[in-house]
Amino acid sequence: MIGIIGGSGLYDIDGLEDKAWRRVETPWGDPSDELLFGRLAGVQCVFLPRHGRGHPTSPTHLNYRANIDALKRSGVTDVLSLSAVGSLKAELPPGHFVVVDQFIDRSFAREKSFFGAGIVAHVSMAHPVCRRLGDALHRTASALSLPVTNSGTYLVMEGPQFSTKAESELYRSWGCSVIGMTNMPEAKLAREAELCYATMAMVTDFDCWHPDHDHVTVEAVIRILLSNADKARDLVRTIVPDVGQQRGLCPCGCDRALDNAVITAPDRRDKTLAGKLGAVAGRVL
Repeated sequence: MIGIIGGSGLYDIDGLEDKAWRRVETPWGDPSDELLFGRLAGVQCVFLPRHGRGHPTSPTHLNYRANIDALKRSGVTDVLSLSAVGSLKAELPPGHFVVVDQFIDRSFAREKSFFGAGIVAHVSMAHPVCRRLGDALHRTASALSLPVTNSGTYLVMEGPQFSTKAESELYRSWGCSVIGMTNMPEAKLAREAELCYATMAMVTDFDCWHPDHDHVTVEAVIRILLSNADKARDLVRTIVPDVGQQRGLCPCGCDRALDNAVITAPDRRDKTLAGKLGAVAGRVL
């Protein structure tokens, strides 16, 4: 089952058959919105608008744990994350798409793990994106003639304010490609939930480092945002039949990320937390 997390400007998915919005309860609280269930080309899909329909929730206040838990307990195995971002490189102009393969997490006001006091676990984030899904995103975008770059580092800032120029220049010196506010801890939690996860970043503007940044208008950003959202819908409709085929174990090991991650001895594990982790980590607990 394919999960799609829609970013800014993407609050629904066209072409779903037998679609129905359903409330999914989680032990971590409420997700951003109801989940939209349906089928694309016979493949079961679940769509979640990251900020909720109408965009009522800021990046800092998103309940990332509830969002990932809701997808996992709905049967999702693969997550395609679509995110609006700013560009930190001249060769990635507005309207460009980037298949992200690395993150730098500069967020600081969010719950970043399902685990904690009572059950401690450490998962590897060396390669935070499922290469199988990332390659599929690049292949599909190329087939649709979208301007796309295969690989880039996404700097996740806290927000809701945008960067200072000094920060923007710092992130550029680190070699980052794009900047946004939402993909962490989303990617970390997806890994803990043993979900294959990949991000398609959709550039809406140059960040404030760019000499022409002051000439960018809100209208221009919104125009790019809506255009990107339309292209993202085409991308989803095309990629789902590909990645939704029956498959074996993930070659990247995403679906086995917890095999040796839980370090707390069974007789010392907190039962209440274990209960909350049922959907996410029940396989190993």
